Amino acid sequence: MEKYDCHSATQEYPHPFIHEVKMTTAQRIRGIILGSVLFPLRIILGGLLFLIMWPLSRLRLAGLSEEERSRPVKGWRCWFYHSIIVSLSRAVFFCLGFFWVKVKGRKADLKEAPVLVVAPHSGFLDMLVLCPTQLATVVSRSENTSLPVVGALLEFNQAVIVSRKDPESRKKAVAQVKERLTSDGYWPQMLMFPEGTTTNGSALIKFKPGAFLAGVPVQPVLLHYPNKLDTVRWTYKGTTWIETLWHTTSQLYTNMTVEFLPVYSPSQEEKNDPNLYADNVQKLMAKALGVPATDYVMEGRVPVCKLGGLSLPVESPARKTLSLLQRNGFGAGDVEAALDRMIDRCQSGAQGSVRASVDELADILGLTDRQAAVAICGLYFKDEVVDLRQIYLSVAALSGFVSFRSLLHTAFTMFDSEDTGSLSAEELSDLMGALLGVPQHNTAALYTQASTQGQLTEERLLRVLTTHPTYQRVANEFMQCSETGSQLSNGKADNNNGSMHNGNRSVHYNKKFD
Repeated sequence: MEKYDCHSATQEYPHPFIHEVKMTTAQRIRGIILGSVLFPLRIILGGLLFLIMWPLSRLRLAGLSEEERSRPVKGWRCWFYHSIIVSLSRAVFFCLGFFWVKVKGRKADLKEAPVLVVAPHSGFLDMLVLCPTQLATVVSRSENTSLPVVGALLEFNQAVIVSRKDPESRKKAVAQVKERLTSDGYWPQMLMFPEGTTTNGSALIKFKPGAFLAGVPVQPVLLHYPNKLDTVRWTYKGTTWIETLWHTTSQLYTNMTVEFLPVYSPSQEEKNDPNLYADNVQKLMAKALGVPATDYVMEGRVPVCKLGGLSLPVESPARKTLSLLQRNGFGAGDVEAALDRMIDRCQSGAQGSVRASVDELADILGLTDRQAAVAICGLYFKDEVVDLRQIYLSVAALSGFVSFRSLLHTAFTMFDSEDTGSLSAEELSDLMGALLGVPQHNTAALYTQASTQGQLTEERLLRVLTTHPTYQRVANEFMQCSETGSQLSNGKADNNNGSMHNGNRSVHYNKKFD
């Protein structure tokens, strides 16, 4: 992985979704000593302040009808409770060791910029930015409304609530955001983290278009944590949230800088294309931070990189599967034999032949350790029933035992459910998801390239995947690994996905095995 010149705590990691707090022995000892005193003291004090905020937050909207709650709070309910909650919120973070918050630049007023876009998003402690922004309105997941105190604060904030699992909820949230951002000052200023998830700060991941849909000016806001020890980040993998809280409260103090950049007013082209608008603001903020602007994104809780509409997993399930098999004593011959058994099962024609339970998967692979089969299953599916086509195709694509042409023929046959010699758009999506190891939600561009008059044949798909500049790259650099078989036979296995750097929208996968 290409190393970025970022904070020392993130340089060792291949992508922005992993963070571990790296400490010297002296720092660890110091943290244990200070943490044994500061952690319980700070948590108790912060907890007490939260308990005070809980009923006060509810009082702001108490006695109001549903119609009144659907409008911004005005009058004494606004200024009285707002000033109290701002002060208490700042006091909570003061108790946690954030004694000083340095503010650079000027916060734009509501008329100048109806929305503030904040990056990078490092973890839950980023919410301190709400204090210098005077508790700007936020967008939050529906799951958070059931949390003690947090739910009350979201109600107080009159936040836009969205359920990520419910398409109707997402549509409603988009409509609410547009309405508020174009209300000409009727609704308060909004604050959004356009990355949509937390990272280690080594790069800015692709911005979601939500903050840019209304086409109104935005003010970019940068968050900096200029500390010797980077303790605040909580990402997809690595340091857990409780460890983040422990390490942060174990420091004598933690510095934070909030930097307000000049307001960004979109061009007409950007107003017409929210994704272009989001990309341009991302690049501007990345340049100001001195980090790359990338196409990394979190899809269904899986970190991926976008290329030609396809979602390429940052951590390939197939590579992890090969690594697990190697750790269970599999050599190249064992992997090849397991693949043969898997394809025989898929092509048997028996009802349910492409589906397998964890125990069946363990038997097919030849694993004696059931937990290894559970782990492999978990790389692809959330329950303990797997689609063998996904495991077979994604692993075979990287194994080096099957040519790409042969593999594509097998995949095409598997997903041509009507045996017509042509795939539908949905079948193409399923096929590419199986080859890449993660679901594909946007294969329309590939379907258009590979089909003629509504017919997508195997030859047409093969031609596009091997000659089109974008998809050729996916096929040659991601779905094939000629070194895998020989390296497995040498007792080596890959345990990490290749690099993906997208400073100029390019993607490169390192095929080396560790």
